[in-house]
Amino acid sequence: MSTAPSTARDTLTRRRLLGAALAVGAAVPLGVAGPARAASGAPAPVRLTLPDPTGPYPVGTVALHLVDAARPDPVAGPGHHRELMASVWYPARNVERYPLVPWMSAGALRELLVAADLPVDAAQVPLTAAHRSAPVRWSGRKLPVVVFSHGAHSHRADHTVVVQELASHGYAVVTVDHTYDAFTEFPDGRILTPLRDPEHAMGPADFAADIRFVLGCVDGLAAGRNPDADGLPLPAGLADSIDPRRIGMFGWSKGGTATARVMLDDPRVRAGLSLDGPMLPALTGDLDRPFMMMTAEFTRTREPSVAEFWTHLHGWRLDIGAEGAVHSSYGDNQVLIPQLAEAVGMSEEELRDRIGTLAPTRAVRIQQAYPLAFFDRHLRNRPGHLLDGPSRAFPEVTFLP
Repeated sequence: MSTAPSTARDTLTRRRLLGAALAVGAAVPLGVAGPARAASGAPAPVRLTLPDPTGPYPVGTVALHLVDAARPDPVAGPGHHRELMASVWYPARNVERYPLVPWMSAGALRELLVAADLPVDAAQVPLTAAHRSAPVRWSGRKLPVVVFSHGAHSHRADHTVVVQELASHGYAVVTVDHTYDAFTEFPDGRILTPLRDPEHAMGPADFAADIRFVLGCVDGLAAGRNPDADGLPLPAGLADSIDPRRIGMFGWSKGGTATARVMLDDPRVRAGLSLDGPMLPALTGDLDRPFMMMTAEFTRTREPSVAEFWTHLHGWRLDIGAEGAVHSSYGDNQVLIPQLAEAVGMSEEELRDRIGTLAPTRAVRIQQAYPLAFFDRHLRNRPGHLLDGPSRAFPEVTFLP
């Protein structure tokens, strides 16, 4: 397996330090546990919350246990194959009888907090807007599909703000835990955390291989086959609602690079969005399908590999940035970390180091509006005007030439 780009450099630059801090999870303020650990009396855990999506439809979701029989798992040993946990998010109906789903499992959250050197009771897992296994809303047209790939040492829930926004507007969104580079829990109770062993380090190519397998599962689902390895019953109407001819993909950091790799290798993905992907190792293939970059730390002026990748985009392309954004600003970090700041004794300076100066409420609106506008344009042929140039509604967003 290839080496992750976030650990490939020898110089401890500010960017690498930031990446190292983010590496153990995208939803807690890392490296700020001192005050919380030192407290003699344990404070009440912070009840984290996520913003509601803005779309007209309620959201449903189902978790799937996937096994790729074509890929042996050298970590698990002989006779074992690559296992992944994934979730499908979709517009739902009759949701009242179906419970809301937590942002991640309690066991996986516990491991994430331990890895972050935070008390395991520092926070209560937030609830999402999605209802477990609610029936799919049928509108007469099949749902375009968007696949999500997370960053290094993270998990499939780390961009739930974007995911549930898309689902509330009529998309089926598939999120994937990249096993051994994710905090993930399997149906049998196994909880796996990111491996620190360089021999088994996962790079964007490994992420891309996972996604190509998942795309095959999407094809199978659309053909009426249940991809769940344990035969979990699927939500009513899910198989009939998937449109495998309209697939997009987005990813954050390493997942953004993986998005580019998948598009270079697999024509099934019609449009790709990178959220501050470093594009390392360098990508040199030409791409003629739509690709959008939302950059912060890994900009074309600061990262040669991103600038090089840009020159190979020969179809519709767009690069935007948000004033005050940092590497994690286009994800759930931006809204969850401030909620924990006071409880763990984070200073204003430490908070700025982790979320920049982009206000969380504005970051949420940007996360909700721009990915939706991109996929609406390229998967639904709904051009809109948001991607045509600067908007008075989003003065923080700059269109980069």
